[in-house]
Amino acid sequence: MSPQVNLLSAIDGRISLTESVSDWKEAVSLSGQLLLRDECVKAEYIECVEAEYIEKMIKTCQELGPYIAIAPGIAIPHARPEDGAKKVCFSVLIVKKGVNFGSHNDPVYVLLAFSTPDKTSHISFIQSLAELLLNKGEELVKRIREVSSSEEAKEIFEKLLKNI
Repeated sequence: MSPQVNLLSAIDGRISLTESVSDWKEAVSLSGQLLLRDECVKAEYIECVEAEYIEKMIKTCQELGPYIAIAPGIAIPHARPEDGAKKVCFSVLIVKKGVNFGSHNDPVYVLLAFSTPDKTSHISFIQSLAELLLNKGEELVKRIREVSSSEEAKEIFEKLLKNI
């Protein structure tokens, strides 16, 4: 079994709130841009990486459908490790008014975007995230929707993650 990923350290301050977005593509793009703050995606020029990794996140959803809306109110936008991921990173975008992905789990209020550099860390990250969502997913969405700052959101994640 893969070692478990520390979700809280993977977030590392990459939490943002927005009132609304025009569509799911904008939401995925915003969540992906949070990953760039720590150069979590690789390429020679950071501008190229932004387009490459974030566009791959959007393209994956277009090709495979709204599978990333994995639970009521929650989506996990990501791309494949070989699409430009450099290390394990995790971002949280909160869309206060929600956004529709065309899924039975709409509207989505919490986007948990991530990057993983290889298949092993990808599986480990998914396992850690699944544990969080299985045990605390409903509570997470309810509490996150009430926050008014990224600091409040971070406190909620800290409380929920230490009790898993």
